[in-house]
Amino acid sequence: MVELTNKEFFQDLDQTIAAQLFEQTTYPWEILPLIKDFVLEVGPTLSVDEYDQVEEDVWIAKSATIAKTATINGPAIIGPDTEVRPGAFIRGNALIGAGCVVGNSTEIKNDILFNNVQVPHYNYVGDSILGYKSHMGAGSITSNVKSDKTNVVIKNGEEKIETGRKKIGAILSSRVEVGCGTILNPGSVVGHDTNIYPLSMVRGCIAPNSIYKNAGEIAQKR
Repeated sequence: MVELTNKEFFQDLDQTIAAQLFEQTTYPWEILPLIKDFVLEVGPTLSVDEYDQVEEDVWIAKSATIAKTATINGPAIIGPDTEVRPGAFIRGNALIGAGCVVGNSTEIKNDILFNNVQVPHYNYVGDSILGYKSHMGAGSITSNVKSDKTNVVIKNGEEKIETGRKKIGAILSSRVEVGCGTILNPGSVVGHDTNIYPLSMVRGCIAPNSIYKNAGEIAQKR
């Protein structure tokens, strides 16, 4: 069993400007429908010395680097020293922290990225929360809708938690390393400091400090 409450699951709430959302809710997936309104509320309060409002509902830190061929739809906040590379597509309802990398051909939609998150090459991240210093290898994606279109159920050992939501991607805690070509199935929850092998297919909840090779082979780090 993995402790799934926000208070226990996330170690670094000081590494996102959305900390109050985590404090106001019990579980991470409860935050997903709140992202849009939070961005719209916080955006106008951001320092004009630090952020530019480049268009309606889009705020970008002056120190961020945005490629000319990137597409950014609001509502969105992009933090200081973050790099958005060529061909990136930010679809909206996106809160991207400081020092992040959103790479070439990466798509972001309804997400919170803590500070120093990297999704640098051909990633799809939808309806997800990526914790501090988490990294998704090239071609790894979140799958956020079940094939039968029913609500996502979080499977934590023998426990099954009904979320009431059809769209939930992945919830990663701090310093998670996702190997290249991995698929994080709807409702995947990965504890802090876990490494996932390349070309993996992840389901359910993975304990912190794990090495995930496949569903039947998950080792604890020593």
